[in-house]
Amino acid sequence: MEEIFTGKSVEEAVQAGLTALGLEESEAEIVVLEEGKKKIFGSVKAKVQIKKKVSDAKRAVEFIDGLLEILKISAVSEIVEEDENIKIDIKATNSSKVIGKRGDVLDAIQCIAGAVANIGRDRYRKVVVDCENYRSQREETLKALAEKLAKKAVEKGRKMTLEPMNPYERRIIHSALADNPDVKTVSEGKEPLRYIAVIPNNAKPYDKGLRYGEYNGGERRGQRGGDRKFGKPFNKDRNSERRFDKKPSNGGSGSGAKRGKKEIHFGTFLGNSNKPE
Repeated sequence: MEEIFTGKSVEEAVQAGLTALGLEESEAEIVVLEEGKKKIFGSVKAKVQIKKKVSDAKRAVEFIDGLLEILKISAVSEIVEEDENIKIDIKATNSSKVIGKRGDVLDAIQCIAGAVANIGRDRYRKVVVDCENYRSQREETLKALAEKLAKKAVEKGRKMTLEPMNPYERRIIHSALADNPDVKTVSEGKEPLRYIAVIPNNAKPYDKGLRYGEYNGGERRGQRGGDRKFGKPFNKDRNSERRFDKKPSNGGSGSGAKRGKKEIHFGTFLGNSNKPE
């Protein structure tokens, strides 16, 4: 809350205000409204406006609460940690609206809240915004996915690639497989479509890799070496699959001749549990 104080000088007005509010000068935001000056027939008092300085974390929380109100989301945020880094937790009646698809809404809130918290600072403070432990659950899911992908890559002797991820999630995958002696991980592509490739030590030099995508399924039917145990194929219509087989290869019959070049997709949906996509 802002209050106005007066005195014969700015210094006197400031001191009066700090004393009244019980603040140190470092804890207050001070705005000089009137310098104060002497006149022939009297004088004009100095006038200052003083309020308690808001912390970086508090400023971020106030922003988040205001944003949620604008979005008409019934939720409230609170400061969980305020040391070197800032951690804020959001409690909502419908967490899916706060988290969004694969955490995209939560990531956006975190990005802007970080900018708000660091206004006027020379050294950046990291801000983490969470909702219903989504961050930790997502991390555990990514670690499990990394191990599964590494095992599959070694079994097939093929490079495996994941769907695009943000830098934070890519770091989790890299870290999870850093000590795995059978594979190595690299980031490929350009932002925002940069993704991780897991390359087994037994991969062929010419291997272009198999793509693991967003569907909870396995390799498409008709692909050479296909393993159907990972789920349903993309398209159940065999006629539609034949559109890839217009030209037979090496005197083949045409069926399945071209399908070996098609990418393979694997499920990586990692959204929240409250609202399925």
